[in-house]
Amino acid sequence: MKLATLKTGGRDGTLVVVSQDLSLCQPVEGIARTLQGALDDWDAARPQLEAVYEALNNGAARHAVPFDPRQCHSPLPRANQWADGSAYINHVELVRKARGAELPPEFHVDPLMYQGGSDSFVGPCDPVLACDEAWGIDFEAEVAVVTGDVPLGATVEQCARQIRLLLLVNDVSLRNLIPAELAKGFGFLQSKPASAFSPVAVTPDELGAAWRDTKLHLPLAVELNGQPFGKPNAGVDMTFNFARLIAHLAKTREIEAGSVIGSGTVSNKQGGLFGSSVINGGVGYCCIAELRMYETIEEGKPKTPFMRFGDRVRIEMRDGDGASIFGAIDQVVRQHVPGS
Repeated sequence: MKLATLKTGGRDGTLVVVSQDLSLCQPVEGIARTLQGALDDWDAARPQLEAVYEALNNGAARHAVPFDPRQCHSPLPRANQWADGSAYINHVELVRKARGAELPPEFHVDPLMYQGGSDSFVGPCDPVLACDEAWGIDFEAEVAVVTGDVPLGATVEQCARQIRLLLLVNDVSLRNLIPAELAKGFGFLQSKPASAFSPVAVTPDELGAAWRDTKLHLPLAVELNGQPFGKPNAGVDMTFNFARLIAHLAKTREIEAGSVIGSGTVSNKQGGLFGSSVINGGVGYCCIAELRMYETIEEGKPKTPFMRFGDRVRIEMRDGDGASIFGAIDQVVRQHVPGS
């Protein structure tokens, strides 16, 4: 089943069921007005939503309208929680290696995770807003899950059963603001502006054999200004699967339905700068920072600039037949002038 949220009906939008081919959608206010409402009563809402989904795919829906991702908000315009992991140790190791630091051994057994702002996500085709290019504007292409209610101290197996939906993320980072923030010892804040999510969220059964061991085993395609930038497989080199990430979060707290947990930047191990880019036959990268890390390690300094105003990033995942699963995150960087 595929679900989306249109930018109508208030700040939490209007829930729609989307056809498998992403061509049609149907509002379902009689079942749930918002996605959060559906998640709060998932056992009752899911079979009704699935009936609408079946009708859309069979051409039997009575109130179907064309689906336009440009009219979408993120599936959850705001969420009870947004916690982003760093499940791809290759990415973490590169970051540390570029500044001459070793990877602590505990990073292989204890996930990294930060708590992001969840009060205001942006739509998949909305601009990335920043006041200054000097902030070091970067995209981070990720996969995320939306949970049901997870009890305090839940086991990995319990957490796996509470994965309701999957979606893609652009977890924007302002790289040049990060060092000063981390130096304070309190983590990210200003360096992590609003994230954007794919137009569509899907139930795990929609992914077939690509969803196993609570990992999504498909390439995540990234384009920068219309050129291929990355296509690493999200199921490869993922040290901590989603069930493990959720359990890490649940160690000391309950997790409410509608919480979003990210994988961190998707990253595959590969043979250095000259063999890793897409143009050289590699799988490339899901953020500019990772390319700059390779450049620093192999050439002494980074060469690739961070994003500038007018740059465009596109993030998408396709199934084995080449069909888009979640629709695309397609964002242009725009300058924000405070007070305008």
